[in-house]
Amino acid sequence: MPEPFPPISEAESRVMEVLWRKAPQSSEGIVAALQRDNDWHEKTIRTLISRLLGKGAVSAEKDGRRYLYSPTLTRRQWQSQESHSLLDRVFGGRLSPLLAHFSAHEKLGAKDIAELRKLIDAIEKKES
Repeated sequence: MPEPFPPISEAESRVMEVLWRKAPQSSEGIVAALQRDNDWHEKTIRTLISRLLGKGAVSAEKDGRRYLYSPTLTRRQWQSQESHSLLDRVFGGRLSPLLAHFSAHEKLGAKDIAELRKLIDAIEKKES
């Protein structure tokens, strides 16, 4: 497994979402995209970009007088890292207590249950 990135905050993940949808982008493009849905100041967004650069989750390439930013952390890598972190912190690294929690406290629809059965069947086939 690749070396994990430092944790990405909720706010930083919104910057990443913008870059996962379209990259590379200038800071002006990122600011414009985020200000449509948030009441964040430009300085706040630029700080988030800077933090992501420091964490290595984003790279910057000089383009004339500006920089273009691209994600170095893929959405799949982030999802994997976040889901493992949740399992470790909340459920002792075990998946079955997580599923039991959702079964008891959240409504699992027929579609969710069917998808879980398919996953379990696939896992069992791999192991046999």
